[in-house]
Amino acid sequence: MTLSLTLAILWVFASTIVAFLPMERQLRPGGLLLIVAPLLIWALARDFGPVVGIIALGAFVSMYRNPLRYVWTRMRGNEFEESHGE
Repeated sequence: MTLSLTLAILWVFASTIVAFLPMERQLRPGGLLLIVAPLLIWALARDFGPVVGIIALGAFVSMYRNPLRYVWTRMRGNEFEESHGE
């Protein structure tokens, strides 16, 4: 098993654990995982090909859709309004 795959598996487990934390305790570890993800996706694509990289990117966007939406909204200079599925 390659280093990139091992680190990606550990990243998934870490993300799952962080998701179980109370919301106020998720910011730092979740932010770190958010920053590390593109490097892991690049490493997976380098080791296993672009199809695996695209699948990894899709999984990442699926897992981190709300934090990514927040970052995207703030980067555009808008205030973020949370929707609670209502």
